Amino acid sequence: MSYELIAITMFATMLLMLLTGQRVFGAIGAVAAGAALLLYGQGAIEMPFNQAFKLFNWFPLLTLPLFVYMGYMLSESRIADDLYKMFHVWFGNVKGGLAIGTIFLMVVISAMNGLSVAGMAIGATIALPELLRRGYDKVMVTGVIQAGSSLGILVPPSVVLVLYGMIAREPVGQLWLAGAIPGLMMASLFVIYIYVRCRLQPHLGPTLPKEEIDVPFAEKLRLLRAGIIPFLIFFFMTGLFVTGYTSLVESSAVGATAATLAALFKRRLSLQLMHTVAKKTLGVSCMFLWIILSALAFGAVFDGIGAVKAIESLFITRWELTPWQVLIMMQLSYLVMGMFLDDTAMLVIVAPLYVPLVVALGFDPIWYGVLYTITCQIAYMTPPFGYNLFLMRAMAPPEVSLMDIYRSIIPFVMVMTFGLILVAVFPQIALWLPHYVYGITP
Repeated sequence: MSYELIAITMFATMLLMLLTGQRVFGAIGAVAAGAALLLYGQGAIEMPFNQAFKLFNWFPLLTLPLFVYMGYMLSESRIADDLYKMFHVWFGNVKGGLAIGTIFLMVVISAMNGLSVAGMAIGATIALPELLRRGYDKVMVTGVIQAGSSLGILVPPSVVLVLYGMIAREPVGQLWLAGAIPGLMMASLFVIYIYVRCRLQPHLGPTLPKEEIDVPFAEKLRLLRAGIIPFLIFFFMTGLFVTGYTSLVESSAVGATAATLAALFKRRLSLQLMHTVAKKTLGVSCMFLWIILSALAFGAVFDGIGAVKAIESLFITRWELTPWQVLIMMQLSYLVMGMFLDDTAMLVIVAPLYVPLVVALGFDPIWYGVLYTITCQIAYMTPPFGYNLFLMRAMAPPEVSLMDIYRSIIPFVMVMTFGLILVAVFPQIALWLPHYVYGITP
């Protein structure tokens, strides 16, 4: 059997096992172990142990549980409730103002959390009931929450970019900075779309009653204090890391400590809260560890048989595709996989194959990390089986149907596709900030 056929068989077997409903790490790890034993014999039993110790030697891996802890601490201590009240008053007199405020809320949550699931949970439980109660169109607002929550995997401290950095062996600091401007650009595009749409169709996003927004200016200023804690957490965590005062692991520890102190300051820290946060953090962190371990084992076998070189030869030598055509095919494959898998599963499945190919094609792996993340955002919201679609269906009230959710994401997917094209055509949107901060000459 040729190496190309072995690679295709491994990939197809893994996808087939995933479609049967197996856990992601189990499917990937089983294929890796089976292929290793068939190819290398009994000596292959050392591979899982080697990959496990490689995993434990990744010092930046300590950031994962700390970032996850920070996000859950902030969400469970209801700091997001205070933020939404602030946006409620400041944007209530604008057409679509609460929807715009929801996007801002999602940006702040993303900057404190790094996961899209937390943004979705907060948006669906806090913002969605308020928006529906105040007469906002249910189709539009469900799209707003899904699109806004997707920013969590792009805006620093994105956990997905941390994982990409570990698997691709790229500096996480540069990846975070590369995702900052595209993330803010994407949020700005969402805000522009909501504002223009609600100006043209005012019934989609009515202004609030005058008695609710007729608040003294001094009270409005007082409400701004709700944004101080998230800003300070983001500054101490990301700012100290970017300026070189802390390492990546120290930065995550600062964020986790600051989130705990914030809950204490708000007098919401309790044993029950700590138990809930610790339990959720442990579950998510263990899931990530198993997935990374299985991905490393799969990548070791895949790389060992020369699959990357074989596929590179197939695309460029036999099919005579240009580098950009290969890149487009890679992104389209993410959109297809995104109908069935989450971002972490997509990354660990194809990163061992795609990242070396990206470098071989002459593209910047930091820039590609941002492209991958934006494509995951789009894939999250792509029918019929987009990950975010079913999360929203599980959290939305009964009056919001699955068809409403499908319809809601169409304009936002178009906006995100436009943002993806901008970053692809103008790489400096992603690369300018990391190059400037780290003094890298393009």
